[in-house]
Amino acid sequence: MPETAEWKMSVAGALRAAAKEAGDRPAVIQGDRQRGYRELSARAERVAASLAERGVRPGSTVGIALHNSVEYVEAVLAAFTLGARPVNVNYRYREPELRYVLGHIGAAALVYETALADRVPGAVAGLPAPVALLEVGGEDATVPGALSFERAAASTAALPALDEDSPHGIILLTGGTTGRPKGVIWDRDGLLGILTSVFRQHGLASPVTPGQVRERIRELRAADGIPVVLPMSPLMHGTGFFHALRTLMAGGTLCFCASRSLDADEVWRVVGRYGVTEMVIVGDAFGRPLVDALAAAEHAGRPYDLDSLRRMTSSGVLWSVDVKRQLLRRGRNLTLVDNISASEGGPFGQAEARSEADLNDGRFALSPVARVLDEHDRDVEPGSGRTGVLASAGPQPVGYLDDPARTARIWRVIDGVRYAVPGDLASLDADGRLVLLGRGDGVVNTGGEKVFPEEVEQALLSHPAVDDAIVVGVPDPRWGQTVAAMVAPANRLDGVPDEELTRHVRDRLAGYKSPRRIVRVAVIPRTPAGKADRPLIKQMVTEQATTQETTS
Repeated sequence: MPETAEWKMSVAGALRAAAKEAGDRPAVIQGDRQRGYRELSARAERVAASLAERGVRPGSTVGIALHNSVEYVEAVLAAFTLGARPVNVNYRYREPELRYVLGHIGAAALVYETALADRVPGAVAGLPAPVALLEVGGEDATVPGALSFERAAASTAALPALDEDSPHGIILLTGGTTGRPKGVIWDRDGLLGILTSVFRQHGLASPVTPGQVRERIRELRAADGIPVVLPMSPLMHGTGFFHALRTLMAGGTLCFCASRSLDADEVWRVVGRYGVTEMVIVGDAFGRPLVDALAAAEHAGRPYDLDSLRRMTSSGVLWSVDVKRQLLRRGRNLTLVDNISASEGGPFGQAEARSEADLNDGRFALSPVARVLDEHDRDVEPGSGRTGVLASAGPQPVGYLDDPARTARIWRVIDGVRYAVPGDLASLDADGRLVLLGRGDGVVNTGGEKVFPEEVEQALLSHPAVDDAIVVGVPDPRWGQTVAAMVAPANRLDGVPDEELTRHVRDRLAGYKSPRRIVRVAVIPRTPAGKADRPLIKQMVTEQATTQETTS
């Protein structure tokens, strides 16, 4: 059974208590910028006052479309301060995607980077209610009517009275079967259940009052357990976001790289310079470049110092045994943690490796709060060879935003306990080890980003030269999967290069959704019922990719 707690604090109250206990300790470090807890809290409160002046109230939603940064953390804390709900918004979204998301969440405010300024005016135009705009990137905003984040952080507006018992948490946007994001509502109870796990990880009971938060931090300090965390996973994804807030809950230090894209050498310099104890990555998409950088540095006679690094965590994507092995050979104190979790809840399973002997080929330990259920909601017997769905009774969100029917399907009461059952297929080996089989809906997971085939297919079909299109995911050693498309011509595709088709998709959708590989056929294989034969299509696309790599 999951641990239950009667929280006597809001998320904001818990984080304020942690900040008071941490005092002058660095809270966030990024490049040459550093915020101590006192300064971070003061700036967040001034941003909160500025948002309140522009109509943000308890329960309002505040979209945050930023790369990992100091400002991301300040924006989240500002929203919590007001009892508002921060919402992760993908900074790769184009104008139509951004407009849909802001309307879906009923955004009262949007915090965005100057690089998104070209799409913000069109995205907010025509929405039912005005959206307060805070722009990160300079002293002055470039969008008419927007306020620069720095000016908000210097605001002299009065902060309204705070609700110390606010039940509000966050809305976590995740993919939907139509390609449109779904909002997962995490209230105070579910969110604190996740954030206080930073203490349970060290064998400490969950604090339920602000005073107990301060006590637990003192206990961590006495055990040399205060974390210094480098979240390489984007904060716009649940894994990075939750780890960042867990770190602040424990009075630890968050480190961010200055580079917008992965610079593996910068990562290892940050680890050595600040004594990073934990890193959060996205499987092999980050793991392989990190291993390559370690090997290159060793070859050049200047190996990186990994002695401070105790834990490296990945969730939900391919993390190969080979990459794990290379990391363990270099990290003397390192534990690798491979999690199965979802925006809808968890944990479902975990694989930990402290030495090469612990490595296994894709199997996990079933979480104590998880089960593998058959079609009758009965436990699948280990070694039976039967496939079931994963269910977890861990920290629970409320459900999906404005979708009671889907909420009822995903969160179900089984044997008197509420479980999250998002649809991940799995089986259990005879020894009880969990084998994850993936989703049954064809979602492509590329480097931690979810891509839904129907959305990309519609974009391809809007090109006049395409008559039919099917999108699948094909295996990739770095990204886990990449997006591939099989297309059939309306007239002739011979004169239309692949680059034109991928650009056509990229103009309508985020770049990571654009196909990396396009296979042209006269007719898309379909079943007698007229449905696309996706297994055959995936096989054909994968075989062509393998053939091209072999002959190149």
